[in-house]
Amino acid sequence: MAWRFWEDIMVGERTESRALTVTAAAMKEFADKYDPQYFHTDIELAAQSPFGALIASGLYNCALWRLLDHEENGDIAWVCGIAWDDVRWAAPLRAGDRVRARSHVLSKRASSKRDDAGIVTIHHELVNQDDAVVIRFDSTSFVRTRATGSPAPDPTPSPSRTFPEGGA
Repeated sequence: MAWRFWEDIMVGERTESRALTVTAAAMKEFADKYDPQYFHTDIELAAQSPFGALIASGLYNCALWRLLDHEENGDIAWVCGIAWDDVRWAAPLRAGDRVRARSHVLSKRASSKRDDAGIVTIHHELVNQDDAVVIRFDSTSFVRTRATGSPAPDPTPSPSRTFPEGGA
């Protein structure tokens, strides 16, 4: 499968990643290094917090989303991100949760400043085993146009991508 360029992306297409189980050890290891708040690092103190237990750092939520989303959307010929809008941490992520990344292409338009890339906005969610949204946001990014050519060897295509009716 080849790279997917701006011209290939369809408004309405969706992906959903595989599930990944979150462990207390991985949550704590990340938090110890990058976000050492007690409710992310200390099981006993976290039990006394408003959360009642250890919860993952919001930054760890983002890292898990990035890992899972890249497996689904890593075949898009990204140039770079421009913005994340309407970011919400909607529910705490806890040890034992099984999370999946979902994406839904909201819009795309030609860039008024670049002719080597177009602009795509995608709604993203990291959801748990109960389909509760853990984090959600809209990302806006530059995506290479077909005339730009491949940025690297061909990627692995997403196994879960679905298109709107009548599309691809």
